[in-house]
Amino acid sequence: MDLFREHENAAVAANAPLAVRMRPQTLDEVAGQEHFLGPGKMLRRMIEADRLSSLVFWGPPGTGKTTLAHVIAGQGDAAFHTLNAASASVKDVRAVIEKARTLLAGEGRRTVLFIDELHRFNRAQQDVLLNDVENGVIILIGATTENPYFAINTPLLSRSTVFQFEPLTEEQIVALLQRALSDEDRGLGNLPVRATDEALQHLATVSDGDARRALTALEVGIRSQRFRAAPPSEPPAQAARRGEAESGDANGAASASERGRCGAILFDLAAAQESIQAKAIQYDGTGDEHYDAVSAFIKSMRGSDPDAAVYWLARMLAAGEDPRFLARRIAILASEDIGNADPRALSVAAAAFDITERIGMPECQLTLAQAVVYMATAPKSNAAAMAVWTAMADVKNQRTVPVPKTLRDTHYAGAKTLGHGEGYQYSHDHPGGVSPSQDYLGVEKTYYTPTDRGYEKYIGKYLEWVREMKQDKAKEGNRDQSH
Repeated sequence: MDLFREHENAAVAANAPLAVRMRPQTLDEVAGQEHFLGPGKMLRRMIEADRLSSLVFWGPPGTGKTTLAHVIAGQGDAAFHTLNAASASVKDVRAVIEKARTLLAGEGRRTVLFIDELHRFNRAQQDVLLNDVENGVIILIGATTENPYFAINTPLLSRSTVFQFEPLTEEQIVALLQRALSDEDRGLGNLPVRATDEALQHLATVSDGDARRALTALEVGIRSQRFRAAPPSEPPAQAARRGEAESGDANGAASASERGRCGAILFDLAAAQESIQAKAIQYDGTGDEHYDAVSAFIKSMRGSDPDAAVYWLARMLAAGEDPRFLARRIAILASEDIGNADPRALSVAAAAFDITERIGMPECQLTLAQAVVYMATAPKSNAAAMAVWTAMADVKNQRTVPVPKTLRDTHYAGAKTLGHGEGYQYSHDHPGGVSPSQDYLGVEKTYYTPTDRGYEKYIGKYLEWVREMKQDKAKEGNRDQSH
């Protein structure tokens, strides 16, 4: 049975995808994540000293979370178990914990439990782990693509160290692809492959930092490649000319006739484009990618960067974001961050919202782009927003200001008897349309302070004129009283 199991494992390993076969076996082979795996960094020190605590690996797919867990498994003396939360049950978790207790009591060895897609466990399932993680019976390594601060129980998270994985750079992806092409034991080094630089660069770009996707595309493209050798009746010179015309020989690739003679596999840009097809955009409409992209979108418009704002708009639309949601965000920004510095921004936002609602994608992307550029290039002021936020805080937290009697409603019987409206000064009866001695609030408070940007500088001048008129009226009243 042992021989059969070894043969079975060897067969599975031999037929595993390239990304699995090329999985790093040492820390030095792990690509990227230098911010916590570089020399002297925290996680590397923990692994090399065999002093692991429970860990949470958080990041997008293909960035090395599972890979690093397997590297850790081969580093220390601890037993290693792996489960996938999508298929594992509480019973499976309890079975591993029971084995861990037995091993710890009998041999003094600890157990590392790696749970992939930990966010798929519900709260009750996560709670099963809590006591044994706290007591050190198991060292938990959980991998998740979801924000652990929302997806994982707070008690479990507080007993773990979170490491955030970043997408691999294009240079790191290219290096992984080149390693796979040269590795004869685990990679494709036993095949006569000639891969062009632009083909590898294309995979690195389109994979968007996902090493698994790039390696899979490389293997699919190479193993499915079928090159056209020169027909037997075709003269060698003609075949050579045809090969040069087809390949261009721009990257040192063999001509068609040479490929036919030596059987080399050319993995060029066309093959790379065919193998990976459309770019995979990492975007979850309800998760971190959604909130992070929206945050960048809003802050780019607020920061007057139309290029960045249009990019984030395009990224979200390409990923399938609801355009009406984006139109709402534009409308909010028009009041919150532009306000009266450019009152027309609100009209542009309202029109964009209406048109987006009426015509939808793909045409509404033009309207949204126009509105985004307008918002990004408009003068900015949050003075109106600050005014209502401050007033709202006063309404909620301070004593309520009663409506002055002069401003109260007079359109009912008995209002005059109560003195409502008595002494009210009709603004249009006064010069400039402003009644200089009318009090509209009953307390001294300034909520709206216009900026000197855009149209608000004219508003500021007008309000200054109103204040001066009221001050003059007040001085005039004081003189009258003194006489």
